[in-house]
Amino acid sequence: MPSEHGHRPISPLVTDYLRLGLAFDRLEEGFVDAYTGDPSLRADVMGGPAPDPAQLAQVARGLQGDLPADLDPERAAFVGAHLRALECSARTFAGEDISFVDEVRAYFDVDITLGDVETYRAAHAELAVALGEPDAGADRLLSSYTAYRRADEIPPERVDECVRAFSGALREKVRDAYPLPDAEIVEFEVVTDKPWSGFNYYLGDYRSRVAINADLTQYMSSLPHLIAHEAYPGHHTEHCRKEQRLVGGGQDEQTIFLVNTPQCLMAEGLADHALQAIVGPDWGLWAQEIYADLGLRFDGDRAQRVGGATGGLIGVRQDAALLLHDRHADADEATAFLQRWLLAPEARARQMLRFLTSPLWRAYISTYVEGYRLLEQWLDADVPTIAGDGRAARFGRLLDEPLIPASLRAELAGAPA
Repeated sequence: MPSEHGHRPISPLVTDYLRLGLAFDRLEEGFVDAYTGDPSLRADVMGGPAPDPAQLAQVARGLQGDLPADLDPERAAFVGAHLRALECSARTFAGEDISFVDEVRAYFDVDITLGDVETYRAAHAELAVALGEPDAGADRLLSSYTAYRRADEIPPERVDECVRAFSGALREKVRDAYPLPDAEIVEFEVVTDKPWSGFNYYLGDYRSRVAINADLTQYMSSLPHLIAHEAYPGHHTEHCRKEQRLVGGGQDEQTIFLVNTPQCLMAEGLADHALQAIVGPDWGLWAQEIYADLGLRFDGDRAQRVGGATGGLIGVRQDAALLLHDRHADADEATAFLQRWLLAPEARARQMLRFLTSPLWRAYISTYVEGYRLLEQWLDADVPTIAGDGRAARFGRLLDEPLIPASLRAELAGAPA
């Protein structure tokens, strides 16, 4: 849906950037995650000749050479980072052989390496303590964690009720802390046969549709994170505030959100910090009260301790992607790796593999891993050159400013962005 901001003049370079980004949806439907700009521009691109990937790569390189054009340094840096990502995507679509590590670097401006399994062993030891089994071996830990997860399941017939309860509670908190337009709204729907657990479809004019995958069991400990991630104060909140502040202020490059670009790493890192940003470290005790009102028993303190322990396993899925696409392991090896370190049943590990092997999404796992790590470092840094007094203020900057990974690294280093 077009934005309310109308058809004011746009920078010619930004117009060309938008046309380039929109063309990728002709190569792979879904590449354009959201577009809230001039609908006639999209209609023109979609009605034109089928794009040639090699030509799109050439266009991306040419636009990079035209920067900064009429853009200020911050906007030029944002557009430039995304043009580099689009150039790599075009080369991939054209059939070029690009290493997985180089692909991730071009898309998200981060470097990735295999994690240390000793980190995962330490996380397992912490998890055993959280589960009350400090001396548990591998088999006992798997049994205890499986039992914990089973008890944590939300009955399927109660999922919708729980979603609405947490959405309403989080919305109230967000509207106090990070005010939203009066017209904003999120509609939830249940879907199946998807490689992800949840997805935000931003429709423009402060409206989102959030899809929740019914193929995956929903858990009491993870549902608050899911709602915060997709809606309040995660993706929906970020889209609304950027549409109001940045697009409303003439930054029309913010009317498009493209898969496999730096804005994805920033958005997923933001969304994975969303629950703690708005509720705080005692999110489990807060959720316990809401579940109690719904007649569901939930041990919030234990959930916090288990969540803290499993946080040490954040790199496992990225490692599985590296094993598949960089070390050339087969699907069975990657599945076994996921089962071993995430203590996941085979069916769940195979579902994860769908995401890690999707042509469109295979590199995307790094947005969650490296996005979380980079934003955590930035949110917690004791660096005088980083604007924002405390995590809440810095989280507000993530919601409102066109930051990219290079911006955060520059601030962490104490240098101008």
